[in-house]
Amino acid sequence: MNPLRLFAAGTVLMFTLSMVAQQPASSTDAHPVALAPVDQHLKVLSEKLALTADQQDKARPILQEMHDGSQKLEDDQSLSADQRHAAMSELFMKSDKQMREFLTDDQKKKLDEMEAQMQGGPHDHPGGSLSSPQH
Repeated sequence: MNPLRLFAAGTVLMFTLSMVAQQPASSTDAHPVALAPVDQHLKVLSEKLALTADQQDKARPILQEMHDGSQKLEDDQSLSADQRHAAMSELFMKSDKQMREFLTDDQKKKLDEMEAQMQGGPHDHPGGSLSSPQH
């Protein structure tokens, strides 16, 4: 995957995570319990890509590993910005590739479209980013 596509995939992923984290938990409880970031990310991807229950089960550990890895990289103050970016890119590419292994062609296309929107316009994304993991 080219560096721009990788950056776009990572941006889409991080944007999705931040959007989900900002959404209020919908609960009738007086003390609503917010979903964990991985659950929120999975929910968004499930809604946008129409993931099946089996696909959700496969995606959850991938998203968890990506979340844990990105948190670890963010917390590692010994890394320069360039080192952190490179490590994040590698992490996102790996996750994207793993996700694409069980997505349908239509789901991959939808993921590519999501990534293109995040980049600010329609771009050709044959098999790249969390919509097209080629890590």
